[in-house]
Amino acid sequence: MITTVFGDAILPRGGRVSLSSMIHLLQPLGVNERLVRTAVYRLVKEEWLQSEALGRKTDYMLTPSGHRRFAEASRQIYAADIPAWDRRWRLILIVGEVDLRSRESLRKALFWHGFGETATGSFVHPTADLEEVMESLVSEGFDAMLVQLMPLVAVNSRVAQCATDIDMVQKAWNLGGLALSYEEFLQMYEPIRDALIANAQEDMPEKSAFLIRTLLIHDVRRLLLRDPQLPESLLPASWPGSRARHLCRALYRKLLPLSERHLDANVRLSNGTIPLASQVVASRFAYGMDLEADGLGSV
Repeated sequence: MITTVFGDAILPRGGRVSLSSMIHLLQPLGVNERLVRTAVYRLVKEEWLQSEALGRKTDYMLTPSGHRRFAEASRQIYAADIPAWDRRWRLILIVGEVDLRSRESLRKALFWHGFGETATGSFVHPTADLEEVMESLVSEGFDAMLVQLMPLVAVNSRVAQCATDIDMVQKAWNLGGLALSYEEFLQMYEPIRDALIANAQEDMPEKSAFLIRTLLIHDVRRLLLRDPQLPESLLPASWPGSRARHLCRALYRKLLPLSERHLDANVRLSNGTIPLASQVVASRFAYGMDLEADGLGSV
């Protein structure tokens, strides 16, 4: 939850916040002061955050590696729709012997980049930027293994989608389990959307808007970290992930103004300064939006 708040609310405000502000923001979500202190200590140990004491108060800020990690996550969460497939599979092959522990660490790292594993032991994705993935693996500590990795682009020249492409998807990813998780997300947040539509003329408390926004991004972030972001042509018909992304987009834009006012009133640095949000917040989910068509009104 702390990483969600940092990535969604604090990063656009300079990536720095007082510990007391973080405690205040999370308290309504049932995260008490002790849990916040324990969690930020762990995030410091894992080099996501660093601290700076100012008298008896402490600010926490993102480390350079923390900035990079959050930037990568933000590209997935707030990204435009997934582009069409160019019918080229991106493959990463392991050349030579790799011990089981190193291979499992690599598999987990590539999983977070959306790669699935085939029966032959290679890792596959239809749209990944291989150069960017290799750079990320270096920053994640896999530079010594790069000599054993062979990134390839396999060209599929067939015009129509064929059974082998479908087989590749079915064997490399568990889309059934992911689809169920997306359905649960829709069941959770569609009633909130309906309530906003039914009470469009009533003012929602700013605090409530922030809490719903935080839970929304927290839940969608956990889904997207498991989602390989496959092009529509490779997904099953009526894929619930598409509906979930659209729902998240519409709700976020509706909640944004009120939730930002809550942050303006409650986020402080230890010296009392109010860190203002950058324009990146206003641009989130702004592409292709027709809020009137969503029934949520303008924002």
